Amino acid sequence: MSDAVFDILRKVTTATITTMLLKKGIRRCWMNGPKPLVAGSDRLVGPAFTLRFVPVREDLATPESWASPISTRAAIEAMPDGVIAVADAMGVPSAGIFGDILCARMQKRNVTALVTDGVMRDLSGVLASKLPVWCAGVAAPASVNGLTFVGWEEPIACGGCAIFPGDVIVLDDDGAVVIPKALVEFVAHEGAEHELYESWVFTEVEKGVKLPGLYPPNDEAKTRYATWRKSRE
Repeated sequence: MSDAVFDILRKVTTATITTMLLKKGIRRCWMNGPKPLVAGSDRLVGPAFTLRFVPVREDLATPESWASPISTRAAIEAMPDGVIAVADAMGVPSAGIFGDILCARMQKRNVTALVTDGVMRDLSGVLASKLPVWCAGVAAPASVNGLTFVGWEEPIACGGCAIFPGDVIVLDDDGAVVIPKALVEFVAHEGAEHELYESWVFTEVEKGVKLPGLYPPNDEAKTRYATWRKSRE
């Protein structure tokens, strides 16, 4: 993925991205559950680094497991610069999968953000770490109270979406969306054009133009838009 494509995607809303993917028949791209812990941040883009939890297995999900080679700690040390960590926590609301120290380490490793359909713990410390987080809430108990961590960089489900390693994640105040790797170029360029059209629509609405025939456009609106667009070149 080129930096130029990521730069384009940073200007395309997650709402527009869902519309572009709908054109390709993809409806399950917005993750149900993850919301920004801090609203109003910049739109973030990065390749997915996946983490997977399964239901709690009491013989495996213990405090001692945090020192295992298969642990969230080990997964964090495997994260490359710039990734967005996406954790499948099965929507469990009573087990905080990451806390302040783990988030601080991810921030130090230049991870772009963390997304999960589960919850966080140590809220004040997580906020202090400055790691951007999209999650479904907060809870005091640790992950091993309700989940077992089993691995990373494999296909997962998060918020009702299938996420494969290397898919592209886009985050803003509307939530988290996943773009299949093969569709990133299409979504970026078509999405940017869609955003430009909508900016023109706003100017037309301000003039009092009625929506039918404008949004979506009929042939007459397309012609007027093409003229406006050419005048900007």
